[in-house]
Amino acid sequence: SAAYILMLNTGLRTGELLGLLNSDIDLENRVLHINQAVKEVQKRDGVEFESGREIEVGKPKTATSKRTVPLNNTAVEAIKELRAEFYFGENTPLVCDSKGNYTKPSNLRKRYYRILEAAGIEQKGLHSLRHTFATRAIESGMDVRTLSEILGHTKVALTLQLYAHSSTETKQKEVAK
Repeated sequence: SAAYILMLNTGLRTGELLGLLNSDIDLENRVLHINQAVKEVQKRDGVEFESGREIEVGKPKTATSKRTVPLNNTAVEAIKELRAEFYFGENTPLVCDSKGNYTKPSNLRKRYYRILEAAGIEQKGLHSLRHTFATRAIESGMDVRTLSEILGHTKVALTLQLYAHSSTETKQKEVAK
């Protein structure tokens, strides 16, 4: 599905992707703006919990999670594909259900697992798409500060800790220079 391709090409968190409105996307300038995120919470009726889960739309994970993310050609095509499937207007979610409402993270995750299973691929969480984006970015020579900003990390040190692991081969090449 185009939603997973978009995640793989932008490094978005699941909640950020699902909170993305069509109005947050600027295809002309090839960027999207992360302003909110979606999470799944226990249903409530006042102070009483009900059975089931519902969607809560709110601020993204941290202050630096509010950001502008550049779009490559594949990401632009994925957005166009998602809009061709369902488009209910500028103030509706890009990744929505058939009625134009927000998609539950658990539904996106279940669909992802079904795709992996059908393809015979080992089951990894949706967050692995973000890790793959970051790893590929570093492998292609992106500097860590830029990657950190794209991912919305609070500190470059976090990005380094999570993604910048040099292979022995890389170390040998660098020392040989």
